[in-house]
Amino acid sequence: MSVGEFKPGLEGVPATLSSISYVDGQRGILEYRGIRIEELAQKSSFLETAYLLIWGELPTQDELEAFEHEIRYHRRLKYRIRDMMKCFPESGHPMDALQACAAALGLFYSRRALDDPAYIRAAVVRLLAKIPTMVAAFQLMRKGNDPVQPRDDLDYSANFLYMLSEREPDSLAAHIFDICLTLHAEHTINASTFSAMVTASTLTDPYAVVASAVGTLAGPLHGGANEEVIDMLETIGSVDNVRSYVDHCVEKRLKIMGFGHRVYKVKDPRAIILQDLAEQLFEKFGQDKYYDIAVTMERVVEEKLGHKGVYPNVDFYSGLVYRKLGIPTDLFTPVFAIARVAGWLAHWKEQLGENRIYRPTQIYTGSHDMPYIPIGDRQPSSSDLIASKV
Repeated sequence: MSVGEFKPGLEGVPATLSSISYVDGQRGILEYRGIRIEELAQKSSFLETAYLLIWGELPTQDELEAFEHEIRYHRRLKYRIRDMMKCFPESGHPMDALQACAAALGLFYSRRALDDPAYIRAAVVRLLAKIPTMVAAFQLMRKGNDPVQPRDDLDYSANFLYMLSEREPDSLAAHIFDICLTLHAEHTINASTFSAMVTASTLTDPYAVVASAVGTLAGPLHGGANEEVIDMLETIGSVDNVRSYVDHCVEKRLKIMGFGHRVYKVKDPRAIILQDLAEQLFEKFGQDKYYDIAVTMERVVEEKLGHKGVYPNVDFYSGLVYRKLGIPTDLFTPVFAIARVAGWLAHWKEQLGENRIYRPTQIYTGSHDMPYIPIGDRQPSSSDLIASKV
């Protein structure tokens, strides 16, 4: 069987036909179901956008109200889920806790009726409703506190911020957080979405699909990058150190967190919106000392690497926004997951439409016709020699 050219990371290799989202990396365009992200950020809400992504069209007023009502009703967690979370180590990363909790939901809703629209809608509602509650609950439990119960009178984004602190959030803060969720809701076939699609293609339950995607998102080259950006800005420390830091990274060919994208060769349109959101927050609630470092860094990196298409991506300014909203750094990626559940579920639903299990091929690079060596005649391997010295 002939095999095509090997592409590391499957770069540029089409994996599916999809009508969910579109990216033009040369012109900096992102669309959800054909609608520009800038328009959705300005006019829509996260739950309306989630409905658009998953069901393919904007809801009517009645449809949106019914959808929002269902999600409010399903925000609470079963006590056994909460009891399980109390056993998690306080030092564990919230993404690991979230992956375990998402998978555990499948134990409580184990019926797999993937051809039943009512089952699909119920799974969508449960996952969108309960994932934020899980993230907020773990944040409080790891500090030894009981979780804060959801408030039915608060909308989706305001309720999450409330559950983190038991304080009703400022209206601007809640609105900006809702826009952040919209910006992160979907982005074509990235690593976590592909992971979700591969899992979905086996016809397992949607809770396992989301759990696999959460595990993929946790990596520092994907969702975890927004945490790394804050660490980088703290390491740089002041505007005066920016140029030397960038020069060192360029000279040593080190990755500069928050810059560059596999698809975008211009500034990520989501980064443009997030920078504006950060400035709105700083104007009302006070400046963040790291913002000037970030702006200076963007200018220096563009000067050094702009000709290579290296510009800020979605992770560069999102951490600064989340910090100002009072979200702890290690919750940045779980917040990303809260939003991206919408995109993962959209691709899960689309995958079910014309499913075929993923089974890519490989290019074999090993040996052939090797003899079997009896155990007494074998020489220690290099890994055994290293282990014996430890």
